[in-house]
Amino acid sequence: MATDYLERILKARVYDVAVETPLEYAPNLSARMGNRLMLKREDMQQVFSFKLRGAYNKMVNLPAAQLKKGVIAASAGNHAQGVALAAQTLGCRAVIVMPVTTPRIKIDAVAARGAEVVLHGDSYTDAYEHAMTLVRKRGLTFVHPYDDPDVIAGQGTIGMELLRQSTRPIHAVFVPVGGGGLIAGIGAYIKRLHPEILLIGVEPVDADAMARSLEAGRRVTLPQVGLFADGVAVKQVGVETFKLARKYVDEIVLVDTDEICAAIKDVFEDTRSVLEPAGALAVAGAKLYVEQTGVRDQKLVAITSGANTNFNRLRFIAERAEVGEHREALLAVTIPERPGSFKALCAALGERSVTEFNYRYADEKNAEVFIGVEVRDREETRKLIAQLKRQGYDPIDLSDNELAKLHVRHLVGGHAPRGANGDGVTELLYRFEFPERPGALMRFLSNMRADWNISLFHYRNHGADYGRVLVGMQVPVKERRAFKAFLDTLGYPYVDESDNPAYKLFLA
Repeated sequence: MATDYLERILKARVYDVAVETPLEYAPNLSARMGNRLMLKREDMQQVFSFKLRGAYNKMVNLPAAQLKKGVIAASAGNHAQGVALAAQTLGCRAVIVMPVTTPRIKIDAVAARGAEVVLHGDSYTDAYEHAMTLVRKRGLTFVHPYDDPDVIAGQGTIGMELLRQSTRPIHAVFVPVGGGGLIAGIGAYIKRLHPEILLIGVEPVDADAMARSLEAGRRVTLPQVGLFADGVAVKQVGVETFKLARKYVDEIVLVDTDEICAAIKDVFEDTRSVLEPAGALAVAGAKLYVEQTGVRDQKLVAITSGANTNFNRLRFIAERAEVGEHREALLAVTIPERPGSFKALCAALGERSVTEFNYRYADEKNAEVFIGVEVRDREETRKLIAQLKRQGYDPIDLSDNELAKLHVRHLVGGHAPRGANGDGVTELLYRFEFPERPGALMRFLSNMRADWNISLFHYRNHGADYGRVLVGMQVPVKERRAFKAFLDTLGYPYVDESDNPAYKLFLA
């Protein structure tokens, strides 16, 4: 009953380990969304996640005899840290079963708090099944990450805080959903006191167990789940959480990987904090909800649920964020294989900033160029494509092409044209540093002799002051001196890579 959960939440013991996190205004996001977006900063807990609330509330309410024997949990990471911290605080033994896909930062954090870590399976469900086996073997008490009334009540204290912290009516609260414990707890509290507030869950499109279950009217088990947002990679929601979700959740919004990455960047720009993918789900969902409904001038709350991500994952997040925000268009364009056509294409792009350029000689007639261009939104992408078509090009939009985004952009290549050396024309390979400003590429092309053919071009924006550019050019041997003069006049730092073994093996 809702009354039971209201009482449970009011009596929950979480503040021995948790802090009341701030409800922060996000100015940049709010301005772009046309609404007042508030972030409930659960990423600021001492384990960088809300999970310690539910874990501690469950464990502190265990009978002394059970607590003395120890506890066990299955978790993708954040619940594990909560259980480990609670065990450390209460002085009991803890065993944590984690999927082998769990980020190393979470595994290390759990072990650092004295818990025994057991890695098993690819998902939470696999880890859970193994933990149940260990429960029977070792006589430990299982601390469920979401499907337990005490855990749900602990997470519900977030709802209690945000209602107390809010100074004006809330239109909607956006909550990330994995097994459902967080949205069940928050829903049980805010819907009891303010049923007019919309409760909107957010899931990845490839881990949408709650959305499918609500649609079917029963708990659905997914055959597999996407692991990018590992904190919500759950194949089946809980029995109790599903019951509460059916009662309190108004809507589920599904977001893709690019939209999650864009939300991570958005929150960073407003707070200088880096959320984990699951931690940014609610922000991504709020943005999509506003885009789909057109709601304006309302107060929206997004739960930023965690900030435990591997540092090396940031490379992928940064790359996909621009596409997810529709600020980068990825295009494939065919141009004639002749000197000057590359320059003409760059001129056709106008003053737009190029984020990536990949090209390798393929045949004597046509050249296929892979381009990334900075844009403001999808509409500008459509205008750019129309502009290129008016100038005689036939571009293909690859902005939503997963193969292109994940692999092709890194694989555009091949070998130098056969027989290039037979007529005295040699391919030279140079690595340049271009100033990261509009016009730098056109200056390079304008200073280069028109009869020197570019046979390879690779550039990616790395966010630095200088762009790293790799260029292959077919230059007759007798014109080497003129080519050297061109390099010196250009004034860009360069390195001759023509004898690099990597070039000889894969490109020459």
